[in-house]
Amino acid sequence: MSGTRLSPEETQLRAQSRATLAAQRRAEAETALEALRLEQAAIRERTARLRALRLAKEAADAEIAAASPQPAKRNLRGKRSSA
Repeated sequence: MSGTRLSPEETQLRAQSRATLAAQRRAEAETALEALRLEQAAIRERTARLRALRLAKEAADAEIAAASPQPAKRNLRGKRSSA
């Protein structure tokens, strides 16, 4: 500063202002963290639900594949003519 002294009232007002600002920033940070936690929990829930759906579909597909008859294997060489 330029060497001027602040009055005790001005010093107290600045300290209160800084304390208020710090409290507001803390509250905003807590709010942001809570929003982040909620978002992460929602992502975990969606991921678990989608995983369960995928596993159920894979199990159903495997069951259908096991129940259906396998197609006969074809001779890919083709017919040979007797010469």
